[in-house]
Amino acid sequence: MDIISTRIPDVKLIKPKVFGDERGFFMETWNQHAFSEAGINASFVQDNHSRSVKNTLRGLHYQIKQPQGKLVRVTRGEVFDVAVDLRPGSVTFGQWVGEYLSEDNNRMLWVPPGFAHGFLVTSETADFQYKCTDFYAPEYERTIHWNDPALNIEWGVESELSLLLSEKDRAGKSFEQATPELNEYY
Repeated sequence: MDIISTRIPDVKLIKPKVFGDERGFFMETWNQHAFSEAGINASFVQDNHSRSVKNTLRGLHYQIKQPQGKLVRVTRGEVFDVAVDLRPGSVTFGQWVGEYLSEDNNRMLWVPPGFAHGFLVTSETADFQYKCTDFYAPEYERTIHWNDPALNIEWGVESELSLLLSEKDRAGKSFEQATPELNEYY
């Protein structure tokens, strides 16, 4: 598999080798040795699977305690996946990276602990699967508003009215409001 640094070097794009024939395909989605060689030393404690319809936007989520690293992939459909660096003192603090993940390109994204994460479904439906390095802790979960102007994420959304958002995501804080708490915990 190819493991490539994005413009935020700690976020990695993973391109697995896919072996296919008339019967279907095989690909390796996790190999501790290969990931360790690429600087990803993760132990996973939880796997999650969500299914969403087109124009669903989930995020930008993070946990102030028990921050989760996530290895994400799409097994049906396509999403635009985004990671935002929330680590105060990082040279890429407040910057974001986005990648299209789909069942056709088989790409995965490594989102390290200390990043907010979100995705927009661009196909009719999408099955999104991810491995986490720490357990979900709702009492520590926070949300930054998906279209915060300080982040200026280029989601490719024509109209906010077309989006399907949870109440939690609609009520997300601004990046500026989140920063004091980030300085306290990260």
